[in-house]
Amino acid sequence: MSGALFKPLTIGDITLENRVVLAPMTRSRAGAARQATPLMAEYYVQRASAGMILTEATVVSDQAIGWLDSPGIYTEAQAQSWKQVTEAVHEQGTPIFMQLWHCGRASHSSLHSDGSLPVSASAIKLQGDHIHTPTGKQPYETPRALETHEIPGVVEDYRRAADRALQAGFDGIEIHAANGYLLDQFLQSRTNHRSDAYGGSVAKRYRLLKEVVEAVLTVFPSHRVGVRLAPNGVFNDMGSADYRDQFLYVAKELNTYNLGYLHVMDGLAFGFHKLGEPMTLAEFREVYNGLLMGNCGYTQETAEAAVQDGHADLISFGRPYISNPDLVERFANGWPLAPEAGMNLWYDAALGPKGYTSFKAHQAVLS
Repeated sequence: MSGALFKPLTIGDITLENRVVLAPMTRSRAGAARQATPLMAEYYVQRASAGMILTEATVVSDQAIGWLDSPGIYTEAQAQSWKQVTEAVHEQGTPIFMQLWHCGRASHSSLHSDGSLPVSASAIKLQGDHIHTPTGKQPYETPRALETHEIPGVVEDYRRAADRALQAGFDGIEIHAANGYLLDQFLQSRTNHRSDAYGGSVAKRYRLLKEVVEAVLTVFPSHRVGVRLAPNGVFNDMGSADYRDQFLYVAKELNTYNLGYLHVMDGLAFGFHKLGEPMTLAEFREVYNGLLMGNCGYTQETAEAAVQDGHADLISFGRPYISNPDLVERFANGWPLAPEAGMNLWYDAALGPKGYTSFKAHQAVLS
């Protein structure tokens, strides 16, 4: 193997054989119990030639749920179920981090065991077509703004989730603060109209993420914690006029923790809010000294260039990994990529392995 993507990298005491990362992607195969399954273990093992694996977003509490059949890490049974995944991936010699998730307003009361409304920074409804619920497509609901006194409980949910991830054998965790989910809802002025200690300025809007980071750092050493941001994203009705000030501030603050990496969705393939010029990894390099991971719409060529030019240290790939479980080998050998799988296969638990573990490696196709 040659090229910048195939050079080893160390994150603290963790060695990555290459700089290609399996990006977190919701695949909805965990069932109603939200527990990892043997099929999920097979899926991750198929993609274990990545330098590092980031799991699909995994909810930290019942309140955090916002997708059908997505996995959780808020019960002991869920933690136990994930051991089959970490053990299988570790047998391949690959480090695996769990992405921790709270959907916030991107949810529906029917997804919560107590029927409670989704929560958010402020009571601002997500302007979207619909959400998939146990009873079919439903309109989004106006969320309930979290009371100030409730926020420490949310932080504790993250800490407990990190502890369960540690017990399940994960090498580290990634805090999902992107794509219009709860932590992003607190970060951005579009969704945060609070007047308490968690809103009203770039510093106050960052406070919840700061507290979550500090909470999980009581469980994992700093180099085993990453954070994901989406400064350019429009997904889940996001995009704020002061996005550049907000996200540069966040990056500067996160720089003080010596984290494992900062995962920035700098690409525009997931949508762009068009409120100014897109933020680039080069901007984040100016304020963040640690490892940077780029994401969203990268090709092998653009990924190689980003690493070669020093803008990124790693690149995570999402959609290409769905139908190309051997993405690293395809990149290394110049083999063509399989066609992208249709979105109708991505989230349907009833399909089981179809569109999930049914994709063949290039060498298997040739034989």
